[in-house]
Amino acid sequence: MRARVWLFDLDDTLHDAQSASMPHLHVSFGQYIEQHLRLTKDESDALRRRYWLRYGATLLGLVRHHGVAPAHFLHHTHRLPGLEQRVRGHPADLQALARLRGRKVILTNAPAAYAARVLGVLGIGHLFDGVWSIEDMHMFGMLRPKPDGRMLRWVAARLGVPPSQCVLVEDTLQHQKSARAVGMRTVWMQRWLRTPAAAPHHRPGGGRPAYVDRRVRRLGALLR
Repeated sequence: MRARVWLFDLDDTLHDAQSASMPHLHVSFGQYIEQHLRLTKDESDALRRRYWLRYGATLLGLVRHHGVAPAHFLHHTHRLPGLEQRVRGHPADLQALARLRGRKVILTNAPAAYAARVLGVLGIGHLFDGVWSIEDMHMFGMLRPKPDGRMLRWVAARLGVPPSQCVLVEDTLQHQKSARAVGMRTVWMQRWLRTPAAAPHHRPGGGRPAYVDRRVRRLGALLR
């Protein structure tokens, strides 16, 4: 257990992003796409969802197909006035994190400034050995956020462990499927999961997919 490395997602894994940020990000993403790609709202919504389903991150599609600069996109879409007043985690989950043995790292497709704001409110930044944001997920000059398997292997290598010693704790099944493919263990966190967006290909009530080792509703379950 002490040698295990826990890779924690941030949004809807450690806090309720469905209340704190996701609705606001949907608006800011849409407005950015409408303005910079000169699309209607309906066209923007369709494009955003198509890229999310195809790449696991809207930004990847915008970079690859429209030449959008990642830093520009992240800065303008993650301003999120009032974020700190909306962030909330579950006290029992935060207490469980403090008791969980092994190295703990945040691995998030969100930008570093946003992650710092959320962790600051939750007061748990000191519990983690590092925070890997989307800005850190570059390989060979290309942006490769989750669910890119090459990036996940690279993360394990940088941490000095084989993928089999890593456990990805996530709300997004697409990311877990990729982690399992490179040999990582997977935990599907469902406390804050209220919409099928994190599991677009999973049938409701269908149990856990084969590539998910554990399905939990609270982080205390990891202590067992």
